[in-house]
Amino acid sequence: MPSTVQKLSPTRAKLTVEIPFSDLKPYLDQAYKEIAEQVNIPGFRKGKVPAAVIDQRVGRGLVLQEAINEAIPVAYNQAVQEAQLVPMSQPEVDITKLEDKELVEFTAEVDVRPEVELPDFASITATVDAPGSIDELVDERIELLRERFATTTEVDRAAQEGDVLTIDLVASQDGEPLPEATAEGVSYKVGQERNMLDGLDAAVTGLKAGESTTFTSELVGGQFRGQEAEIAVTVQKVLEQQLPDVDDDFAQLISEFDTVDEMKDDLRKGAAQQVEADQIVDARDKVLEAVLEKVDFELPEGLLARELEARRAEVQRQLNAGGLTVEQYLETAEDEEAKDADEFWATIDERSTQALKAQVILDVYADEKAVDVSQQELTELIFRKAQQNNTSPQDEINHMMEHNHMPEWMQEIRRSKALAAICAEATVTDAEGNAVDTSLPVVDSAEAEDDVVDGEVEETPAN
Repeated sequence: MPSTVQKLSPTRAKLTVEIPFSDLKPYLDQAYKEIAEQVNIPGFRKGKVPAAVIDQRVGRGLVLQEAINEAIPVAYNQAVQEAQLVPMSQPEVDITKLEDKELVEFTAEVDVRPEVELPDFASITATVDAPGSIDELVDERIELLRERFATTTEVDRAAQEGDVLTIDLVASQDGEPLPEATAEGVSYKVGQERNMLDGLDAAVTGLKAGESTTFTSELVGGQFRGQEAEIAVTVQKVLEQQLPDVDDDFAQLISEFDTVDEMKDDLRKGAAQQVEADQIVDARDKVLEAVLEKVDFELPEGLLARELEARRAEVQRQLNAGGLTVEQYLETAEDEEAKDADEFWATIDERSTQALKAQVILDVYADEKAVDVSQQELTELIFRKAQQNNTSPQDEINHMMEHNHMPEWMQEIRRSKALAAICAEATVTDAEGNAVDTSLPVVDSAEAEDDVVDGEVEETPAN
């Protein structure tokens, strides 16, 4: 099938493809066969209607249309391969010539992947934080486990740090209670103010059951979020929390181990893996950021516009789910540097653009290095998704097949492998000057790559 390609821009191409009728004949034969099975014409059995009769009764034009519709995707894909293009969108197809029994000509305009000159990855350097303390992480996990298996006893004394209280809250402004700013029977642990209202710890400390006080604080949820209000708090119960001792009995209660030393050794192994994995994920983020600074190329305008629109819609959905406007989110987000809504959305657009560029770079690297994906790697991804989604591997397989996710998931693995390979070529050190081995396996390496490729989702509102 003769074809020509015209580069309209670095990111858009126009293919002109001819389909001789000799190549169209199998599709015409199939079209006649299918139509013969569908029509009822006196004197002929279904499936046995001659082509000439179909042309007379149904119309040659309909037969040609069905045959051409089937032939174009095949001809288009062949032309794309011959032109060595990588499409990044669906083509806009237009039939420009139809000479019956001679040829069909069509054009296809499509966004294509730009040519990207990859840098020398050995010249890429990145610095990450020094690894966190394994012992501190183990201690944190043990304390969480102790709290999970703690017991409580109601006591007749003033509340103090560590107690679990049952409290009622009423927020008012100018003496008038605020709608939807009242809560009864709330369980609250003294010392965990960060999860509630500023000033609540100081207010309840020293109160006995049945006692009340008021304080002023900024509301953290609802339609009055970010506004100051007078909070009336009443303590209904004071419960003293008894944490279990960290001994062999505790180890047997919360784990498969007989001794506390065995339990701590297991926790230490898990903590070491987490610390190592966190550092590698950070290293891969930093390396990809450094690569993006060295590579400059255009993205297809249409593709980029759709990506930005989709990303904005997702962020807006997250804001709506949390009952927030952009302005309210900016008032409370500690890590957000944007000063107003315009700057916030501009930042989202920039992250989305960089994420799309990261995908292109990883795809180009994977193509140049012929990175492949094994069945075992796909199986491992399916098991990870099942664990993350609390489903079964078979559920994930069914979902993949039903929604045709296999190419997408294979691409996910391929990009993750490309990113790991790029990082292995780069030089990464921690803040103390120690080399970081980014070639080590990371349990959620594909998910870590997604965090980069998807534009740092964690920096946008999640609830």
